Amino acid sequence: MFASGFPPSSNTNCFVSTGLSLYFEDSHDDLDDFGFDDYGSECDGIRITAFLDAGQDNLTPLGRLEKYAFSENVFNRQIVARGLLDVLREFSDNENDFISVMETVARMSEDGEPTVRAELMEQVPNIAMFLHESRPNFPAAFSRYLVPIVVRYLTDPNNQVRKTSQAALLVLLEQGLISKDDMETKVCPVLLDLTEPNSDDDYKIEAVAIMCKVVTMLSKDTVEYLLLGRFCNLCSDARLFQVRKVCAANFGEFCSIVGQEATEKLLMPKFFDLCSDSLWGIRKACAECFMMVSNSTSPEVRRAKLSPLFINLISDQSRWVRQAAFQSLGRFISTFKTIITLFFFSPSLCLCFSLTNDKLNETITHTPPNQDGRATPSPEHVSTADGEELHSFDDSHTSAPGDAHDGFAHANRPAVTINTKNTRDTEQTDENFNSFHYWRSPLPDISGELEMLNWEDDQIQKVLDCLQPHIDDPDVQAQVQVLSAALKAAQLDSPTDDSPAEPQPEEQPEDEASSPSVESKSDSAHSPLSEEKPKIQNVIPQQLLDQYLSMTDPARAQTVDTEIAKHCAFSLPGVALTLGRQNWHCLKDTYETLATDVQWKVRRTLAFSIHELAVILGDQLTAADLVPIFNGFLKDLDEVRIGVLKHLYDFLKLLHADKRREYLYQLQEFMVTDNSRNWRFRYELAEQLILIIELYSHYDVYDYLRQIALTLCSDKVSEVRWISYKLVVEILQKLYASGADELGLNFINELTVRFCHCPKWVGRQAFAFICQAIVEEDCMPMEQFSQHLLPSLLSLSSDPVANVRVLVAKALRQSVMEKGNPHTNISTATETVMTLQSDKDRDVRFFASLDPNKNLMDTAPLI
Repeated sequence: MFASGFPPSSNTNCFVSTGLSLYFEDSHDDLDDFGFDDYGSECDGIRITAFLDAGQDNLTPLGRLEKYAFSENVFNRQIVARGLLDVLREFSDNENDFISVMETVARMSEDGEPTVRAELMEQVPNIAMFLHESRPNFPAAFSRYLVPIVVRYLTDPNNQVRKTSQAALLVLLEQGLISKDDMETKVCPVLLDLTEPNSDDDYKIEAVAIMCKVVTMLSKDTVEYLLLGRFCNLCSDARLFQVRKVCAANFGEFCSIVGQEATEKLLMPKFFDLCSDSLWGIRKACAECFMMVSNSTSPEVRRAKLSPLFINLISDQSRWVRQAAFQSLGRFISTFKTIITLFFFSPSLCLCFSLTNDKLNETITHTPPNQDGRATPSPEHVSTADGEELHSFDDSHTSAPGDAHDGFAHANRPAVTINTKNTRDTEQTDENFNSFHYWRSPLPDISGELEMLNWEDDQIQKVLDCLQPHIDDPDVQAQVQVLSAALKAAQLDSPTDDSPAEPQPEEQPEDEASSPSVESKSDSAHSPLSEEKPKIQNVIPQQLLDQYLSMTDPARAQTVDTEIAKHCAFSLPGVALTLGRQNWHCLKDTYETLATDVQWKVRRTLAFSIHELAVILGDQLTAADLVPIFNGFLKDLDEVRIGVLKHLYDFLKLLHADKRREYLYQLQEFMVTDNSRNWRFRYELAEQLILIIELYSHYDVYDYLRQIALTLCSDKVSEVRWISYKLVVEILQKLYASGADELGLNFINELTVRFCHCPKWVGRQAFAFICQAIVEEDCMPMEQFSQHLLPSLLSLSSDPVANVRVLVAKALRQSVMEKGNPHTNISTATETVMTLQSDKDRDVRFFASLDPNKNLMDTAPLI
C-alpha cells in the first residue's frame, strides 16, 4: 500500500471520514495488512478504492477486495462498504467480475459489526441508481442481490441499521427502482410480520411508520389487497398509543389511495374512533388530515357525518386539538365544492359538462355509431378541462374488477348523470327500448343538486348556450327541457354580470339548521342593509360557517391560537370559491376585518390572494368590495405591498377600463419603499409593468409608464436595470405596434440622449443591449432602425470601455447583420465588425467573430 503514497502510521491511528473521527489502537501484527489502518491523520483526501491498487500481496483486484471486505480490522470493512459504488464501477465492464462483486456485497451484508452494515445500506440507493443507468439486466441483479438486504435490515437488531434501511427503502420507492412484485412478495410481508399483535413494540412502531410512508407509492390494488386490513387493525391498537398516532397522522393518505367505497365502508368507523381517542395528540392528528379524509367521501357522508365530527374537534377540551381543527377548517369547507357532471348522449354526439359552484367545463365529442347505430363513447372520449374534477362517469364509487367499465357500458343512454348519485340506480332493462330513443332511461330530477349550486343566471345560460348548436338532436332537446325545468324549479334567480350594480332583493335560501323560513334581505353590495343580512347559506353546514367566521374574534386568539386570523385569511379564497359569489355577503365582513388586522402577516396573506378572490367574485363585487381594500394595501407596509405588486397585472386586468386607468397615477408610488435597499421590490415592479403594458393605450403607456421605465433603467442595482431595459423595449414595441411612430421616434431620441451619450459607461453599454433587443424583437421597421438608431450604435464601436464594445460587437454580429435588409446600411455595419475583430480586447474580438448560429454566451453579468 506504500505505492499509494501514504506513509505508515504509528501505533495510534486516526480514521477520518465525513462527519466521523474514530481513534483506535492496533498491534504491530496488523501493519502487515497495509490496510486502511495504515493511514494517518492526514488521509482526508484518499481515494476510497486505493486498496485495489497493486501492493506487496501479489493478489488480483478481486482478491484484494475479498481480503479487505472480510478483514479482521473493522475499519477496513467499513471503508470497503463505503466504497462499494466505486468498486462496482471498477468491475462493471466484465460480467463475471460484476457478479463476483455483487456476491461479495451479499456476504458483507451479514457482517457482525453494525457500523459496517449501516455503511453498506447507505450505499444501496446509489448502487441501485448506478445499476439502473448502466446495467441492461438491472431488475434481475437488483432483485437478487440488493432487495433481500434491504428487507433483512428492516428487522435488524441494531436501531441505526434499521433506520438506514427504512430511509433507503423510501428512496428506492421514490425513484421507482423496486418492482411491484418485490414489494408484494418481499417488502410487504415483512411489514405485515412486524405489525402482528404479538410483535415487538419498537419494531411494530417503526413498521407502522414505514408502512404509512410506503403506501403512498403503491398501487390501489396492492394497498387494498395487502395492507388495508392490517391498517384498520392497527388503528384500534389498544396497547400502543404510538401506533394509533401514526395511523391517525397518515389516515388521509390511506383514504385517498383506496377510494370512496373502501373509505366509507372500512376506514370511516376507525376514523370516528381515532377522533374520540383519549389522547389529544391522536385527535390533533385527525384534525390535521380531515380535508384528505373528506375528499375521499361522498357529499352525503361529508355533510351528515364528517361535519358533526369536525364540530366536536373544534370544540375539543384540548387547546392543541382546537388549534389544529381551526387551521384545517377552511380546507375542510373547501371540500364542499359541489361538482355536478352532466352528460348528454345521442347517436353521434357526446356532451359533457362538469359544473361547480362557479365553474363550467365542457367537452363535446362526436362519437362513431356502433353496428346497431348507437354511439358508445369510450373513456378517452369523455373528459373535462379539469382532470381532478372528473375521472369517470361516476368517480364517487369504485367498481369491482369485473365491472370496471360499468359506467361506460351505460354511456349510450341519453341521460343527465349526476356524479353525486350512483348511476347504477338508473339501470334499465330492454323494455325501455324503441327505435327512436334507444334505451331511454327515465330522466332524473336534478333540481336538488342544482339548488345546492346556487348558480347565477349567466352560468345557467352558458350551459344552454353550449347545447343550442345541437338543439336539432332530439336527445339534446329532451335534455334541455329537463334541465330548463329543473333550473326553473330550483328558482336560481341570481343577477347576471349585465345586471345593474345594485341587484334587486332576492329570496334568501333556507338553511338546514335554521328555522323553516328566513326573511329575505337585500343582496346589494352598496346597500346599508347588507350588513344586516343574515350570514346564512345552504352550501355547507351552517355550523361550519359560523365557526369559520368566529376566527376573527379576538377571544379565539387568546384561547386557541395567536395566529388564527392568519389561518382564516389563508383559506378565505377557498371558502369563497366553495360558497360562490352569491354568498359573498357571508364573508364580506370577515374579509374587511382581516384586511384591517393589526398583524401585518394577516394583511400580507390577503394581499397575496386578492387577485384570486377577484376572479371568484366577478367584476361588480370586486369593484364594490375589493378595490377599496386593494387601495389600502397599496399604502401599507412593504411586506404587504409586495403581495399586491406580485399580482398587480392579474388584478388590474379584472377591472373595467375606466377603473383600471385610475391606477396609472399610483404606479409611481411603487418606486418609493420603506427600505431603499429593497431592490427586489423595484425588480418586481419592472416585471409587472412588462405585463401591464397591454392593458393600457399607447398614449397612457407613453405618458405614464415611460417615465417609470426610464427611472428604473438608472437604478443602482444591475438586476433592476437589466429587467428595465427589457421594459423599455416592450414600450417601444407597443408604440410602433399601435401606429404611434411619432411617439416612438420621440422615445428613441430620448433613449439616445439618455444612454448613448451617457457619461457613464454603464449607460452606453445599456444602449447597445437595447438596440440588439429592438432588432431581435422586431420592435420597429429595420429601415427606421437603420436611420435613427444604427448610427449611434456604430459610434460606440470606438468607445474607450471594452465592456461597451463587447455589447456593440454582439449586437452587430448576432442581430443587426443577421436581420439586415436593403434598407440597412449593412456595409457600414460589416466594416465596423471587421474593425472590432481586430480589437485589442480579447472578448471584443470573440463576439465580433462569433458564429451567430452557435450557442451564445450570456453577457447579462456584464451589464
